[in-house]
Amino acid sequence: MNPLKRLASQTAVYGLSSIIGRFLNYLLVPLYTYTFAPADYGVVAEFYAYMGFLAVLLVFGLETGYFRFRSGGEREPPVVFATVVRTLIVANGGFLLAAVLLQQPIADLLRHAAHPEYIWWVAAIVALDSVGAAAFARLRAEDKALRFAGIKLIEIGANIGLNLFFILLCRQAFEADPDSLLGRLWDPAIGIGYVFLANLAASGLKILLLAPQLKDGLFGAGALFDLDLFKRIVRYSLPMVIIGMAGIVNEMLDRAALKYLLPYDDATNMAQLGIYSACYKLSILMTLFIQAFRYAGEPFFFAYAKQQDAKQLYALVLNWFVIFCVFIFLLVTLYLDSFQYFVGADYREGLTVVPVLLLANLLLGIYVNLSIWYKLTDRTLMGAWVALIGAGITIAMLWLLVPIYGYQGAAWAHLACYSAMVAMSYLLGRRYYPVPYDMTRVFGYIALGLGLFGTGRWLTSELGWNAFAAGTLLMLVYLAMVAVMDGRKLIVRPA
Repeated sequence: MNPLKRLASQTAVYGLSSIIGRFLNYLLVPLYTYTFAPADYGVVAEFYAYMGFLAVLLVFGLETGYFRFRSGGEREPPVVFATVVRTLIVANGGFLLAAVLLQQPIADLLRHAAHPEYIWWVAAIVALDSVGAAAFARLRAEDKALRFAGIKLIEIGANIGLNLFFILLCRQAFEADPDSLLGRLWDPAIGIGYVFLANLAASGLKILLLAPQLKDGLFGAGALFDLDLFKRIVRYSLPMVIIGMAGIVNEMLDRAALKYLLPYDDATNMAQLGIYSACYKLSILMTLFIQAFRYAGEPFFFAYAKQQDAKQLYALVLNWFVIFCVFIFLLVTLYLDSFQYFVGADYREGLTVVPVLLLANLLLGIYVNLSIWYKLTDRTLMGAWVALIGAGITIAMLWLLVPIYGYQGAAWAHLACYSAMVAMSYLLGRRYYPVPYDMTRVFGYIALGLGLFGTGRWLTSELGWNAFAAGTLLMLVYLAMVAVMDGRKLIVRPA
């Protein structure tokens, strides 16, 4: 197969499996928010935020290191893989052992003293996922995209199935007859903990499916641990942890920190965290589109970089990216009366954060486009500094805004962070890799979207229009304006 066609097909497989998987996991949100109180769902949001940080930390950037040294030819691929796998098994095994031994003190520190088991359950999930990351990296290196995607989807399917089994079937059976076969599998004392147990079982199944790859790393021919190679891989890989941690700070720190920054008692803080986290999920369409664009866009930008009209095409890509993101923004905000049923009634007081979070994610998508300046010019260290400054802004804004404005402040912290990162990346890009972006048109579309959103609020609240009718009219206005201003550019390439 032509190398470019193979790259495109594998990108589609990896991208679709991740996007479909993430979308399916989002479909669990109605199950949780219609079943559990906001304070209980806040526990899930909090621990998954911790898991986001641990997932970056406990892989140590060794996936990237594996690709680098496997392709470098300095050591045989089995030696590189064995070194990475054994490193991850030892490190994550030690982490899990510490979590088991210290579960009660850690639970006390995190204000979950009544459920120390959450600590080791979550630690086990992270440890299994971190070891599995090495096996997935090997599948990618060996061009086994379908096996990669299949295992991912099986894991996700198992997680969803077990959630439905425990939280829906077993809980309902318990309420009808606690002594029934299924009813005995539901323990009210565990409650929200079944979310972690389902994930733990799914992660264990994934490791079993990856056993052939992991076995080769432990007992296969040529599977030797190379101490010198280990030192070199770690030196190469650890900077990736810094970049990854900065990204996680920008994406997930709010859900980890809200409990400690909100000015209420612990129970109220957890309820507020649950409400905010559930409403955060309503930005799913924007998030999924940006993730899909990352998978397709990065190889496209690199592949097209040497073409004469590359910069003009990149500018056109950003223009149409923003047009589509504003469409998503309007789709969700103008029809929010319908989208609100994605979460339970107890969570809907937080819907006011949805437009802010959608706008923040739109800016994140613009940043992804603009970031080609450091990727195409090998200035990744400067790109890391942009991410670190963004993380600093996130921390500062959360600390300043959340105690005063509650979870609304967390949404605005996202917006402040990504606004600054867009500005920094655009200015640095003009210096190191100038692309003729039409920023007037880009921000003109964003202003148009905000104007139509405001008009929709005015039509429904002041004039009493039906929300669906007002939203449909304004969506048609937007599409008509796009057709007039940019419709021809969709079919005519720039000169």
